[in-house]
Amino acid sequence: MTQSRIHRLATRLANQIAAGEVVERPASVIKEAIENSLDAGASRIDIELESGGVQLMRVRDNGQGISAEDLTLALARHATSKIDSIDDLEAVGTLGFRGEALASIASVSRLSLTSNASEQGAAGMIAQSEGRDMTVSVSPAPHPRGTTLEVRDLFYNTPARRKFLRTEKTELGHIDEVFKRQALARSDVAFSLRHNGKTLHSLNCADDQAGRERRIATVCGAAFMEQSVALVREAGRLSLHGWVGLPTFSRSQADLQYFFVNGRVIRDKLVTHAIKQAYRDVLFHGRHPAYVLFLEVDPAVVDVNVHPTKHEVRFREGREVHSFIFSTLHRALGDLRPGDGGAATDASGADAQEGAGWSTAPQQAPMGLLTPPGGHWQPEAQAGTADLDALSRLYKSPTFNRGGHGIPIMEQSPRGDDESEVPPLGFALAQLHGVFILAENTEGLVLVDMHAAHERITYERLKQMRDDSGIRTQPLLVPQTITLSSREVAAAVEMSEALIALGLVLDATGDEQLVIREVPIALIGGGIEALVRDVLSDMLAFGTSDRIAAHEDELLSTMACHGSVRANRRLTVPEMNALLRDMEMTERSGQCNHGRPTWVQLGMQDLDKLFLRGR
Repeated sequence: MTQSRIHRLATRLANQIAAGEVVERPASVIKEAIENSLDAGASRIDIELESGGVQLMRVRDNGQGISAEDLTLALARHATSKIDSIDDLEAVGTLGFRGEALASIASVSRLSLTSNASEQGAAGMIAQSEGRDMTVSVSPAPHPRGTTLEVRDLFYNTPARRKFLRTEKTELGHIDEVFKRQALARSDVAFSLRHNGKTLHSLNCADDQAGRERRIATVCGAAFMEQSVALVREAGRLSLHGWVGLPTFSRSQADLQYFFVNGRVIRDKLVTHAIKQAYRDVLFHGRHPAYVLFLEVDPAVVDVNVHPTKHEVRFREGREVHSFIFSTLHRALGDLRPGDGGAATDASGADAQEGAGWSTAPQQAPMGLLTPPGGHWQPEAQAGTADLDALSRLYKSPTFNRGGHGIPIMEQSPRGDDESEVPPLGFALAQLHGVFILAENTEGLVLVDMHAAHERITYERLKQMRDDSGIRTQPLLVPQTITLSSREVAAAVEMSEALIALGLVLDATGDEQLVIREVPIALIGGGIEALVRDVLSDMLAFGTSDRIAAHEDELLSTMACHGSVRANRRLTVPEMNALLRDMEMTERSGQCNHGRPTWVQLGMQDLDKLFLRGR
């Protein structure tokens, strides 16, 4: 191969190369077009498609429009009205700002741009361009105030790119997802979507909270709104609001996850990690949370100029953002109690409901937990069967029923005549096969898995004891030397205080060597080297790590599981009621330590359906 001379790329070729980054499929065109319409101040955006967008994409808005003298320039590469200087780039406040989208689209399609910046309908102009020669022709065209972008025959001049397009149904699915994201981001804008003459979506603008909830219910489904909790929290420069699905509303795929930063939909590993961490011990294995969340930050502290598609961002204070998102969601999920349902909660805890929303019910004696001498958590107790036996005696009483498989007879009922005195989980009626507790509340029948419920209660109390006493460390008799990359060693030195707070004392003995001197007591004997590597990896990626807490939580979870009441354990009615009251006061009591539900509600309507009543 002979060495060729350096030369400038032809304008058409340069635009087509840019199109390879910006225009991946029809959905990419729709995304860029909607963002331009939103930047133009549109209050209504109508989208029309044919053949999954391959044959035709038409996006019409009622924004401020483009003046006749700027229409040709709008199709030029790196031409934009949204930024003027490097200062604007450092604090981008618009969705589209690169000035390359329209030029890239025009290079691989037959494009026409009709716009009018005045209130006179006859003053509109149309600019037409084809990818073959990239010449732009402008002519008058009546058009109301606003802009219409029409893209035909996508990739007609790049057959190789067109071969990579999928079926009409698949491409329409991608467009539908883009449409949903933009509709969620801007509930104050009306949207419509038509395909092959059929209306798929028609969303009115929503200016109030009720309207926004209707928009989310329409896009995400009514089930999501019914089984989600609303949250609002502000802290300094950060503000987070939106809805997070209850752990019981988990998904098999990460398909109902929408996160917006200053109105821009993003997919960011730091955000994903923080949310995943908040749901860590309430989701069943392999399940994914559902959420629609909006983060508002100062544009100057977030860099949106990271990727051509603008799907990724970079936070200047990543650790602060991670901690804020995690703590907000962790508190919101922890404040849920039986009976709250999907009611809104203040994630800061200021308006957290006390006593699970009821106050006049008779007080039950709370279950006691064996506290080690001095009131401190002692991880080494994990090996002692005496401690586990003591935990298992939490609900043991002199009236313990040891007989047969019969159902305990209802003893004195604490229930009053006033329904307002009935707590969320009601009052126990009986025990079924030594596994389930049957209780009656105002809604109907409550079924409780007593082992799963007791496991969560014990687990949360053990965690609280651990947190109150702090992480106890122990020096290694023989310090352990590990070899790492120079980047990891430098991070360990820089974040030494954060690592000490996690119970790890590390010393650098070289550019690529660390010595482990102290570790948490609870983790002695485990894979310390692998743990240190994982912690440092998290610290580099997210500025924080929950690996140690997760390992300790696994230990506490095992202790709680072994120390909880077992199947075929006969409980008296007072014992069952005590368990129900503890569930109402315990964080995350709706799921056991493994993410399985601890209780279910069968309403009177559900029971009527089972027996065909009323038909």
